[in-house]
Amino acid sequence: VDTGSYSNVRRMLNQGMLPPPAAVRAEEMINYFDYDYAPSARADRPFSVTTELATAPWNSQRQLLLVGIKGYQVAPEKIPASNMALLIDTSGSMQSADKIGLLKQSLSLLIARMRPQDRLAIVTYAGNAGLVLPSTTGNERGKMLAALDHLEAGGSTNGAAGIELAYDIARDHFIDGGVNRVVLATDGDFNVGTTSVDALKKMVEVEREDGIALTTFGFGQGNYNDELAEQLADIGNGNHAYIDTLEEGQKVLVDELSSTMLTIAKDVKIQVEFNPDVVSEYRLIGYENRRLRNEDFANDKVDAGEIGAGHDVTALYEIALVGSGGDRLSEADHDKVAKANPFKHGDLGELRLRFKAPDGDESALITQPLPRRVNTDMSSPRIGFATAVAAFAEVLKGSERIDGFNMDQVAELARSARGSDPFGYRGAFLDLLDQAAVLKSAEEARLSQVAE
Repeated sequence: VDTGSYSNVRRMLNQGMLPPPAAVRAEEMINYFDYDYAPSARADRPFSVTTELATAPWNSQRQLLLVGIKGYQVAPEKIPASNMALLIDTSGSMQSADKIGLLKQSLSLLIARMRPQDRLAIVTYAGNAGLVLPSTTGNERGKMLAALDHLEAGGSTNGAAGIELAYDIARDHFIDGGVNRVVLATDGDFNVGTTSVDALKKMVEVEREDGIALTTFGFGQGNYNDELAEQLADIGNGNHAYIDTLEEGQKVLVDELSSTMLTIAKDVKIQVEFNPDVVSEYRLIGYENRRLRNEDFANDKVDAGEIGAGHDVTALYEIALVGSGGDRLSEADHDKVAKANPFKHGDLGELRLRFKAPDGDESALITQPLPRRVNTDMSSPRIGFATAVAAFAEVLKGSERIDGFNMDQVAELARSARGSDPFGYRGAFLDLLDQAAVLKSAEEARLSQVAE
C-alpha cells in the first residue's frame, strides 16, 4: 500500500490549508504508520496475520476489526544485488530548494546505502532525456554523489522519453535474481510528451512482466499532483511515496529501504468473507481504488499489489454484529453479508490471502479463521491508533459515516493509543492534529458567517 497521501496531506496542513477530499486516502494514511506486527519466520509462508476487535469509538453498537499482515524480513546479508536507474525530473518546475534541493539530499541518503554489488544509473528529463551517470557499481559512490550534485533544473518536461531511456539502461544491466527497478523522482508536473498516457502505462506493464519494476517518489511543497505517478507505480509493481521533508526522505529511503525496494511477494490479494450468522454488515475503510471483484480473487491473470520485505499492510473494517442494533449504514456505504454459511460457529469469518513468488506465475493461498475474540481496548497502540488515523481521514473528508466524531475526539484517542514511538512519527501526528483542528475551526467559522 502506498503512503503518499499522508505526507501530501501533512504538507497542505503545514502550509495552512485543508486538503481537498480527493487528496485524503484513508488506507494510505493508516499504512504510513508501523503497528509492530510480528513478522513471519518462513519464506514459503511469507506473511503473518494479526487481528484485533474493538468497539467503534463513534458508536457503541458497532465494532472495528483490524487485520494486519506483515511480510517476512530478509537479513541484510541476504538482500540481493540491486540494479537501479534513477529517473530524475529536472524540468523548470523543479527549480526550488524544496524540490531539486530536497531531491538531491534525499537521494544522497539512498546512495550512501549502496553496496559494491549494487548498480545505479542517473537519467534526467527536461525537454530531452539525458544520461547523467552510466550504470555504476556501488564502490564508486563518490562518482554517484558528484553526478547528483551537478543536477540543475530548467526547461520543459518530456517524461516518456526519460522513462524509455531509464528502462533501456535497467535492461542492459539486468541482474538475474536481483532487484531491477526504475525509480522516478518528480514534483508531479509530469508531461508525457508525444506519448499517450495509455501507451506509457502499457510500456510500464510490459517492463514489469520482464522483471523491471517502477517506483515513484514525489518531491516538493507546491501543488503536487500524484495521480499519474501513483498509477504508474501500481502498474509497475512498485510503490509511491511523497517526500516533503528530509526526515521523510530518511524514512522512505533508509529506514524502510528493504520494504520499499525488495519484493517478497507479488499480486498479493486479500479477501475477507464474513459469517452471516455473526456479522450482518460491514464497511472497509478506504481502499476505494484498490478493490477487486470477487471473481478476480482467484484469477491469476489479474494483477494486484506487491509487498516488500518486512512491509506491513493494515485494513480496518467497521462491522455490525447480528442483534447489536448497529445496522445503521446506508446501502451505499456497506455490503450486506448474505451467503451460505461455511464458517465455524461463532467465528467472524475467514481471511484469504493469495500471492505469487516474485518470479512465479501461479498463486498460493493462505486461509485463516477470524475468531470473535474478547474486545481489545481502544487504548491499544494497534487498533486504537489506526482508528484515530482513519477517523482523522474521515473528518478531513467531511464524512458522515463516523456519527459526528470530531477532531478533538480523534486527538484524545490518538494520545491514549500512542504507544511506542521510537522515530517520533506518532508524536508528529499529534502535532498535525492540532494544526488541522485550528484550520477546521477557522473553516467552520467562515462557513457559519457565510450562512448568516
